Amino acid sequence: MNGDEQQVHTAPGPDGEPIAGLGMPPLPAGFALRVLRRAGIPRERYDTYARLETAAGGLYVAAAPEAITGAVLAAGGLSPERFEEMHRRRTGRSAIPTTKRFPGLATALRTGRARNLPLDPGPMDEAEAAVLRAVRAIPAGQLRPLSWIARESALPPAREPGTLVGLLARNPLAVLVPCHRVTHDNGVPCDAAYLPAIGDALRSAEGVDMAAVRRWSHSGTVFLGSATTRIYCHPTCAHARRITSPHRVPFADAREARRAGYRACKSCRPLPA
Repeated sequence: MNGDEQQVHTAPGPDGEPIAGLGMPPLPAGFALRVLRRAGIPRERYDTYARLETAAGGLYVAAAPEAITGAVLAAGGLSPERFEEMHRRRTGRSAIPTTKRFPGLATALRTGRARNLPLDPGPMDEAEAAVLRAVRAIPAGQLRPLSWIARESALPPAREPGTLVGLLARNPLAVLVPCHRVTHDNGVPCDAAYLPAIGDALRSAEGVDMAAVRRWSHSGTVFLGSATTRIYCHPTCAHARRITSPHRVPFADAREARRAGYRACKSCRPLPA
């Protein structure tokens, strides 16, 4: 919820449900927080949240004083009340609207660089946490395949790749843990946590050329090599984007690149042969 939005509350009936048609005036911004503080409710019992805008629309972001605790895109008409319910079910804490955004959040969303924001995704096993850390390590404007995520997170073979997609689909920190930067191993965007149109909007906002991504995928190109440096990279790696067309060498896999005498980029760290 942004600084200009306020919730409209309705009068409760005998069963606690709102009575249709009996509207009450909108509460002043910050009223709920003041009530909680005056009532002495411990701060650890609730989070605050705000709605910010992204290239894919609104994003509800909840936070405790020390870390961001949840983020959900407002796609599909997600209401503030529904977000509050989802957050309470997942964390066990209430989410109270506020006009104050978590420090650095707006800049992180604008630039796509959220790696330094403190995030608290809540209880999860070490494998799930490792996957989220690996996804956070993907630079803005670049893409990495599922096999890269599995390697970086040291995911046990029994949990990949199907389970890996499931972990991404349950990402509790949408956009801030950038699942839109993950692809299948053939280069097709994974979009486990988003609809494809939402993923495309987020990628395009970061400067990813989606038309080029689809061309590489359709042609079977997984890596791009430079004929001058003899290094191969993921196609969206910052170094790969600097390879001029006459010196661009496509490879279907790392083995093909190694046979041609190319070595892996030390920046994007493609899987070795």
